[in-house]
Order: sequence, then C-alpha cells, then structure tokens
Amino acid sequence: MGNWVWAVLVIWFFLVGECLGYPKEDLVKKLPGSPNVNFRQYAGYVDVDDKAGRSLFYYFAEADGNANAKPLTLWLNGGPGCSSIGGGAFTELGPFFPRGDGRGLIVNKYSWNRVSNLLFVESPAGVGWSYSNRTSDYKCGDDQTAKDLRTFLLQWYGKFPEYKSRDLFLTGESYAGHYIPQLADVLLDYNHHSADFKFNIKGLAIGNPLLKLDRDVPATYEYFWSHGMISDEIGLAITAECDFEDYTFVNPHNMTKPCHKAIEQANQIVGNYINNYDVILDVCYPSIVLQELRLRKYATKISIGVDVCMTYERWFYFNLPEVQNALHANRTHLPYKWSMCSDILKYNYHDGNINILPILKKIVGYKIPVWIFSGDQDSVVPLLGSRTLVRELALDLQFKITLPYSAWFHKGQVGGWATEYGNILTFATVRGAAHMVHFAQPARALVLFDSIVNGKRLPNVTHPLIQ
Repeated sequence: MGNWVWAVLVIWFFLVGECLGYPKEDLVKKLPGSPNVNFRQYAGYVDVDDKAGRSLFYYFAEADGNANAKPLTLWLNGGPGCSSIGGGAFTELGPFFPRGDGRGLIVNKYSWNRVSNLLFVESPAGVGWSYSNRTSDYKCGDDQTAKDLRTFLLQWYGKFPEYKSRDLFLTGESYAGHYIPQLADVLLDYNHHSADFKFNIKGLAIGNPLLKLDRDVPATYEYFWSHGMISDEIGLAITAECDFEDYTFVNPHNMTKPCHKAIEQANQIVGNYINNYDVILDVCYPSIVLQELRLRKYATKISIGVDVCMTYERWFYFNLPEVQNALHANRTHLPYKWSMCSDILKYNYHDGNINILPILKKIVGYKIPVWIFSGDQDSVVPLLGSRTLVRELALDLQFKITLPYSAWFHKGQVGGWATEYGNILTFATVRGAAHMVHFAQPARALVLFDSIVNGKRLPNVTHPLIQ
C-alpha cells in the first residue's frame, strides 16, 4: 500500500509540474551520484538570439519546501567570464556540493533554496556550456551581457510562467558588481516602456563586488598591509607613489616607476602560496588532487572543515558525460571541456573601469533595497573599498544612518558587522568569510540572505554568555 501511495504521489508531482507549464524536457530527473531530494530541478538552454544561434545555459532549483510561496532569486558569478553553475550553484549557495571523489554530490544543508527558488545562468555566451554559432559573439561587454540576460529572463518566464509575478531578487558576487546593477537598469528600463508585463524586482544583493576600480584596487594593498602581508615600508611606498585614479584594467601600470616597483614587491612578498580570495585558507595542490580523483577516488581536505580542492572535484564532475546528459548540457558538443572560467571569451575589459555607483543610485531611486556584503578574508575586492563606496553613495543620496555600524549575530557568535542608510541601503560583513562568502561561512551567509529576502535587519542581539 505504501509503495502504491508513493507511486501516485510521484505521478501527481510531475503532472502538477506540467500543468503549471514547466518544461518537462528540462526536468532533471536525477543527477549522478546525488542524494534524493524533495524539490524539482530543471536545466537546459534559453535562446537569446535565434539568428546568431546564441544560447545561455541555466540551472534552476526549486525551493526546498513551499516553493509556490517563495520568491525567485537570480544568481550570477563574475569573472568576467566565470560560471554561475560551477560557482554559485555547485560550490556556494546551491543545493549540492561535489563529493570528494568528483563522481557524486552531497547536500548543502545551508543552501539558499531553503528560503527562495534559485536560478543560475552561465553568462555571457562562451561561459561554461553557453555558446553562440557566431564566434564574434565571444567579443562582448557589459552592455550586451545585460541585454542578453534581459532576453533570457523574458524567455525563461515563457518556460516557467508561474514565476512572472513572483518577487525577483538579483544577486551575485565579484564582477557581478557590474552584471547585477546593469541588468537591473535594463529591466527597469523595460518596465518603464512596457504596458503589460513588468519585472517584479524586490532587491539587489552583491557580495565583494567590483563597483569602482580606482577605489577597489588600492583597497587590496591596504588589506595586504593591515593583515601583515606586506611591510610598512612597501605599504607607505604604495600610498605615497601610486595614483590609483589612473588605474585601468587594460593598462594597470601606467603609473610612476616607483609605484610600479612597490606594487611588484607587494605581489612578490604575498606570493603564490596564499589564496588571495581567502587569505586564511590553505591552498590546494592540483597535481596531487587530480591524481587522487583519477586513481584513488578521494580528495584531500587540507583545511579542516573546508574542502579547498572543491574546484578540481567540480571540474571532474561536470566533465563526466553522464552528468552533462542529466543536465541536458553541451547539446552542441563543444570542442572544449567545461571549465569554471572561460578560455574563449574575449571580454571588453575597458568596461571594468565603469563607475557603478550612479547606476546603484538610480536603482535606489526606484525604492529597491540594495545590499552590499563582504567576506572579511578577501583581499581581491576587500571590504575596505566596498564599505567606503557604500558610504559615498549614501552621502550622495543624502541618506542618514538608520542603523549604526554594529555587530550582528548567529548562534551566539558575531556573524559580522552591518550598517544601513535611509532604511534601504545596507552594507554588511560576514566574519570569517572570503570572496565567495557562502563557501567558507555557509550558515552565516544563509542568515544574511534570509534577512535580504524577508526585508528585515540582521539579528543584532544574542543570549548573554554563560559565566
């Protein structure tokens, strides 16, 4: 009787999905080596330019429990040119992590799909399994990326019409400091000109974001100095000799020779045995890990509690043919392996020089909450720059401080620090987290995201310590 009831429930489960208009051809029935879960997953392609044959790959995980009542969150990784499937979906905040042997998955008990439906897109074309039949499309920049993502969302809503009216949160990290605000801008422009459907944007949240290059870059060297990674002499030389207003992605060292020398010395002293994205994390030795993945079928965890070799395990998993088949991926049989960051994309690095603050100012003007959050162990886009830029934006908007800079808590411990301006613009740190906030501090990252989605402040009280 029990088996019969289960069979009926399974049939009903999938029939409901079809009645809602969900694309059954994109349904992921079972990922190889994954545990059983109670939520549906979809993956496949959305064509954004039929003439060029340009198509973006997506992975969608429904919320784990009461999915119909929860919002939709889009997540984008940065780069530019890095995969949101490999990053956000299967390393950070998605429902699964790769197993140590690279042949299966384990459940992420702190996945953001506990509080939201999650949509991940490999963007732009040329990243991961996203592609174009016109190779010139691999030369692109921020403007085309934002427009393609707008087309993607419109087409994706055609596959999943129930989500057209859902609250939409736009989130990401790193170069998504460009992707997310510029996407929000083109979506708001679409809303302005549309007499029918409008994107229901309820908030933006970006972790360790590149916002203004000439402030984010010097913050790296300030971080090196403040964390004892370079000497006083070199730190002072960089401060005295370097004018970072002249810094660009394309020609970063069009500075004085003393500045160039000081920066080279700093980079040499920090060296190659530190993970700049998480300065307290041990590094992975890929030759050892790849050998273990192929021969011994397990991977070494060098740092206690954090699998520093997950990137190699993920690469191994996504290049298994059975995994690609289950995800309906690589439908054109691309002549290269899946990789986390694209080797074929020729992104317009001049766009990295764009000041994003005016775009954020415009978005806040629509009364859309904006959260900027930072892992405090990241030296690549450190909190030192992001915090300053959020304050500058608040001053420009003439916002008053509505939450003084103070600690927030999770399970009796400080989760980080946060401040709020004008009841709508928030800066928060996550203590012990890195460039990929959710990777090193998944529980604290989930508390942060829950606050964002539910429109509440981070918990600022804790129980008194037991004496």
